[in-house]
Amino acid sequence: METDVLGSPFQARRIDLPPDEEGDVVATLVTARAATPTGRAVLYLHGFVDYFFQVHLAEFFTGRGYDFYALDLRKYGRSLLTHQTPNYIGDVSDYYPEIDEAIRIIREEDGHDTVLVNGHSTGALIAALWADRVRGRGLVQGLFLNSPFFEFNEPWVVRTFLTPIITQLGARTPKRKLPQELGTTYGKSIHLSEHGEWEYDLAWKPLNGYPIYAGWVRAIHLAHRKAQRGLSIDVPILVGVSGRSYRGKFAEAAHHADSVLNVAHMIRYASGLGRDVTVVRIEGGKHDLALSAPPVRAKLFGVVDRWLSATLGVDTSAARSAEAASPTEAAASPTEA
Repeated sequence: METDVLGSPFQARRIDLPPDEEGDVVATLVTARAATPTGRAVLYLHGFVDYFFQVHLAEFFTGRGYDFYALDLRKYGRSLLTHQTPNYIGDVSDYYPEIDEAIRIIREEDGHDTVLVNGHSTGALIAALWADRVRGRGLVQGLFLNSPFFEFNEPWVVRTFLTPIITQLGARTPKRKLPQELGTTYGKSIHLSEHGEWEYDLAWKPLNGYPIYAGWVRAIHLAHRKAQRGLSIDVPILVGVSGRSYRGKFAEAAHHADSVLNVAHMIRYASGLGRDVTVVRIEGGKHDLALSAPPVRAKLFGVVDRWLSATLGVDTSAARSAEAASPTEAAASPTEA
């Protein structure tokens, strides 16, 4: 363990993984402790072209007695090595070993018996598939999925005809670059250097993303199909989505909508994840709901508070009372990374 790039109280631990076709592979587990041990923990999984930098999210959970863990997956952020293709994966299941090891550390080494997994976007897709895989083992007690990536945000004709063709191409030539790009609208809406309020490392989370490869599209498409057919996750699930989607160049609307994914896709497939699913629309929310404007993320955290109390039996009234007495803390402040 060493002090993380975010500084104290965050600690980072490298997880060495078996090499793949590109060479050595690592993941990184970042940790922040609650003031008093409670046996509760949360594991955060970031999205595509992303890494953990949301200090205020960690503070929200540690303020409620959860030790906070965030996993920078292989080839992302802290875990990206110089010989690797950034963010590339050939099969979503390749992420399971680092999640398994993170959960082992959280439960066996650090002694937690209640674990919440909080995934954002692609991390939410991965979290759902992983939780379905380990159902019945008692490894996780709840899921909080923030704007889950259950479908490509493309027109019907593209999803129906072009994506399967790219999927076939990805099986033959996985490292073929595609002309598609993520665009800069969302990045401009959140980064301090443009129109946002958040400071993060643009080398790890560039405004226009990284190149997209056919093999990655294939991996995500196959993961989408599995999630869309329905899962049997056996723990309570909270799905948070924005009130609306926005596609286009940066404009004021990008500050109040999901400018990356289609909200309708998330709602459509959420109900098939398991028996106990709660879907909440957060009006004015951005793609990462936790990076929305202060009043919106305060609303989000209020929803999570109530859901935790109702499903995991965690009384957060003391924390809510403390925040009500200190409104600036309740809204959270921008992260410096």
